Amino acid sequence: MQLFQQKLWTNAKDYFFIVLGIILYGFGFSAFLAPEDVVVGGMAGLGQDIYYLTLRLFGWGVPVAITMYAVNLTLLAFAYRIVGKQFVIRTVIGATLISLAIGIMQPLFPEPLIQGQKFLNVIIGAILCGIGIGIAFTHNGSTAGTDIIAAMVSKKTNITVGRTMQYVDFCIVSAVLFIVPDARIDNVVFGFVCLFLVAWVTDQVINTNRQAVQFTIFSPYWQEIATAINNEANRGCTVIDGMGWYSKRQVKVLLVMCRKIESVTIFRIIKSIDDNALVTQANVNGVYGKGFDEMKVKINPEHHHHHEHHGDTNQIETAPSENISD
Repeated sequence: MQLFQQKLWTNAKDYFFIVLGIILYGFGFSAFLAPEDVVVGGMAGLGQDIYYLTLRLFGWGVPVAITMYAVNLTLLAFAYRIVGKQFVIRTVIGATLISLAIGIMQPLFPEPLIQGQKFLNVIIGAILCGIGIGIAFTHNGSTAGTDIIAAMVSKKTNITVGRTMQYVDFCIVSAVLFIVPDARIDNVVFGFVCLFLVAWVTDQVINTNRQAVQFTIFSPYWQEIATAINNEANRGCTVIDGMGWYSKRQVKVLLVMCRKIESVTIFRIIKSIDDNALVTQANVNGVYGKGFDEMKVKINPEHHHHHEHHGDTNQIETAPSENISD
């Protein structure tokens, strides 16, 4: 029962943040970017492309929200087998909400929110969109669109979500030059500024969640500290034998890896047990393996050796020396 309640709470929290992320994205796009005629990336950008194209061909433009919804559902049909049912359900919710958010907000902002400040509007709009996508992604959701393509690519390869989105969005922004005969070049330039900013902010929001730190702890109370870290912080500890060269005495060194957001907890544990412990903290580019990120590298079948792990399950497997997250 408790497990069910915990799962329910996690899901409710996830959906709250997914909705928040989507509202931020919708607001950033509708209030700052769309009124300035700046074509952004993603499905919103594709929707803008189609709007301008239909406006030119038929004299009326298909609303951005409708194009987004139609294309998103088509993409999801393709993504279903690769990214799994859970992602698709959340993304359908995301696609519906984002089309609603843009459909409702766009008519409210015929003029940009800050008059006569095009560059400022583009910067603010891009930051809001990036934060929105990042928040939704960190809570296993999606603002749909190019995220679906990005999720499919990052499932299969090592290319980051932000990088994939950049490639797809680059094509969407460039398309304006061919669709609108008198497209102003500065709008396209602003589109690219917006693109890179959205992708960069998205990666920042996602990666703050991923950053890891490595602690090296020297203390005569190493056993108490290691046990407390195991029990209170739920992190593994590796004990290494060392020797203090000045005192010529044997010492035990603790090696601990954790997420950046958990580092305060580790410090509190150490301080409460030994105020005089010598501690070093280093940022680690990536930690892969038990309890951390999964290694996404292609392995040749003939090089594949499967080893059984024996012994202490709390043993930390050290990360590979090179950062393979990019």
